[in-house]
Amino acid sequence: MKKILVLHGPNINLTGIREPGTYGKDTLETINEEIRDCVHSLGMECDIFQSNHEGALIDKIHEALEGYDDIVINAGAYTHYSYALRDAISSVKKPCVEVHMSNIHAREPFRHESVIAPVCVGQICGFGKNSYLLGVRAMYELLS
Repeated sequence: MKKILVLHGPNINLTGIREPGTYGKDTLETINEEIRDCVHSLGMECDIFQSNHEGALIDKIHEALEGYDDIVINAGAYTHYSYALRDAISSVKKPCVEVHMSNIHAREPFRHESVIAPVCVGQICGFGKNSYLLGVRAMYELLS
C-alpha cells in the first residue's frame, strides 16, 4: 500500500485562529481529518506531522527514505528561504509536492519565490485546505 508523508511547517498549528481570511476557519485537526479521509479513499496510508522547527521537519523528511513513497509539504515561511529543507527534499529523492493554502504569488513580494519548488514535482497554492487534498490526489496519480 502506498504511503504518503504530509508535513505542516511553522504556524500551521494556528490555522483557524491565525488570519482566517487568508487561511480559512478550519483547524489543523479538521484539515488533518480531511487529509486522512482523502488518502484512505484512494487506498493509501499517510502520516501527518507539524512542527514550528526547521530541524524537526528535516528529520521527518529524512525518515521518508524508509517507509514513504512521497511527501506533501506546506513548509510555511520556510518555503522562501530554507535551503536546508530544499537540500533534505532533494537528498531523499522521493516525489514531493509543495502546497500552500494561500496563493503565495498574490501576496507580499517576499512570498513569491520558493526555494523548495525546484526540487518538488509541483506546487499547488491558493485553494485553502483543498490545496492539501489536491496535493494528495496529484501524488496518487503520480504513483499509479
